[in-house]
Amino acid sequence: MPPTLLLIDDNAVQAATRQTILKRAGYFVIAVLSPERALEQLRNNEFPTPIRLVLTDHLMPGMSGSDFVRALRTFSPDLPVLVISGMAEAEDEYHGLDVDFRLKPLLPDLLLSSVHSLIESRTSANI
Repeated sequence: MPPTLLLIDDNAVQAATRQTILKRAGYFVIAVLSPERALEQLRNNEFPTPIRLVLTDHLMPGMSGSDFVRALRTFSPDLPVLVISGMAEAEDEYHGLDVDFRLKPLLPDLLLSSVHSLIESRTSANI
């Protein structure tokens, strides 16, 4: 079974594009447009397989990526998170939250290498 990734982005076009890139690379990707809904699903373990990595946008209506990660860390402190933002200054909001931060535009090769290294580093740490 390929690793399951949770992709959170309120922009459906960007979510679909990233989902396609990741699926073509062999990942199982679940896209969610609402960070609040994603938190609820993670908290209640509503996904068909364990989530190995969360990819989230920073700027979203209702809840920012940093608010999402803060809430996520209260019940899932070790789940790898990749934050993708168009604003370099947003990285400061993630201090101490154990995330990888990448700036948009994120080219497919960098997206895939970031995802792969995050999953591999967590997998080897748990062996």
